[in-house]
Amino acid sequence: MRKAVIQAKQVTRNLKLGTHIVQALRGVDLTIYANEMVGIIGPSGSGKSTLLGIVGGLDSPTDGTIEIDGIDITRMSEGQLTDIRNQKIGFVFQFFNLIPTLTALENVALPIEFAQARRHNPFNRARELLDMLGLGARLHHRPSELSGGQQQRVAIARALANDPPILLADEPTGNLDTHSGETVLQALKTIRDESGTTVVMVTHDQSLAAQMDRVLTLVDGRVVNGIAGDLPSADAHQTAAARA
Repeated sequence: MRKAVIQAKQVTRNLKLGTHIVQALRGVDLTIYANEMVGIIGPSGSGKSTLLGIVGGLDSPTDGTIEIDGIDITRMSEGQLTDIRNQKIGFVFQFFNLIPTLTALENVALPIEFAQARRHNPFNRARELLDMLGLGARLHHRPSELSGGQQQRVAIARALANDPPILLADEPTGNLDTHSGETVLQALKTIRDESGTTVVMVTHDQSLAAQMDRVLTLVDGRVVNGIAGDLPSADAHQTAAARA
């Protein structure tokens, strides 16, 4: 039986813009399973990043519930959410957010050094991850000495430093050219295949989304391409992406 690692039930998110209330999410139901790669696509303003932020415990729903690895995080305190993020979730964003004065090796080792329950030698683990992502020859390069695709792979390695079972990526190829974007996607596939990590990626690139195990389309804060817990075929993935 497949293990559900992310479950959203009737999640809504209302945002106040001046005197108006905007419904960013409208009753989203979502189930994502261990070891899946799931793409989330949709037009600008459809709620993709809002949903990812709520799943990652960076924001709270107005209504509904979110479970991460069987734990209801909906009404947790900020301290409790911090613990969940540290233990369960890695984040990769469009902007790499690497520390410019540190090398690739030091950037990846940093979250291990600050972890409350350290499971790895920081530099051994950083070297292992960077090697796996094809950056073994760039360990001692600073961000300014790396290409955009290389910097994003360093950011992915940093997100995985403490072995989170879930990796959330918000437009990780948005600042990259086509070749670099494909390289980053292959890196995410490697992580899923070799570490069993569940990957959820928001993207505007339908060609990348079509390579995922499953694609969910958001429009006006709702999932519109079937039941979010189903696993459509590869042909259905491409059809859904083409419709979006």
